[in-house]
Amino acid sequence: MEYALLKWVHLLSATILFGTGAGSAFYKWCADRSGNVQTIAHTNKVVVMADWIFTTPTVIIQPITGIWLVYVTGNSLNEPWIMAAFVFYFIAGFCWLPVVWLQIQMRNISKKAQEENTCLNTTYHHYTRIWFWLGMPAFISMIAVYFLMVFKPVITL
Repeated sequence: MEYALLKWVHLLSATILFGTGAGSAFYKWCADRSGNVQTIAHTNKVVVMADWIFTTPTVIIQPITGIWLVYVTGNSLNEPWIMAAFVFYFIAGFCWLPVVWLQIQMRNISKKAQEENTCLNTTYHHYTRIWFWLGMPAFISMIAVYFLMVFKPVITL
């Protein structure tokens, strides 16, 4: 694949990954704060769907195109800025996997509450707190990856 096209695919998937994650988190956070079970249930359904449609493919595409770009540009995977980017990417992924599970659980809990016309239970609120706090290191890690990819800083070990 030509360098420019490969880089474009990598940048596009990075944008979709980050944008979907930030957007979904913002809308879910706003829906949860509304206290409206119907809104919360619908938002949780859409957030889980967005993860499957957008986030999952880009999570796979990113390391493939990233490693391919390293090869095409003649860089080494041992360069500190590349190793640091992978560390931050894996931190984000390590946080994202339980977040996916939590989002599915919260979708199911909120759907049931909506169907039964009840309030959200304590488990839902507990999962929401865990989801929020796992999102923080994931978000910061993705910002760090963007920084490293754009500036390619010289890092001495």
